[in-house]
Amino acid sequence: MKVVLQRVRHGRVSVEGRTVAEIAAGLVILLGSGQGDGEEQARLLVEKISGLRIFEDDQNKMNLSLRDTGGEAIVVSQFTLYADTRKGRRPSFTDAALPDIARHLVDRFARLLAAQGIPTQTGEFGAHMLVEIENDGPVTIILEAPPAV
Repeated sequence: MKVVLQRVRHGRVSVEGRTVAEIAAGLVILLGSGQGDGEEQARLLVEKISGLRIFEDDQNKMNLSLRDTGGEAIVVSQFTLYADTRKGRRPSFTDAALPDIARHLVDRFARLLAAQGIPTQTGEFGAHMLVEIENDGPVTIILEAPPAV
């Protein structure tokens, strides 16, 4: 699994003009599921993200986690994180998980994050989404959980 997370002051996901998710301060998490990913990768990333100290304390030092701040999260499925652009000009997505598997993993990831006490919303799997991100910092971090062996 691959994640691009962005610390935001505001985030929103819209599909065909309707808002499907919206948060104030927290994280917008772009989540890609790859071939061979499963529950183990989702758990590893959720544990890392929920405790990652990327929010500022009262001395403007990044010492607080999403759990510490009471922030929210939006999880957006993002198969394009598995784009392979080594050959040609059109990306290949053969390393991305199949849609049925990816849908399950995105849902499971969001449920695990919510179980950490983090209010969690999701985009709409498979839809053309408009993702609005008011990046705070900017703080953008890339994480990857190794595939199961």
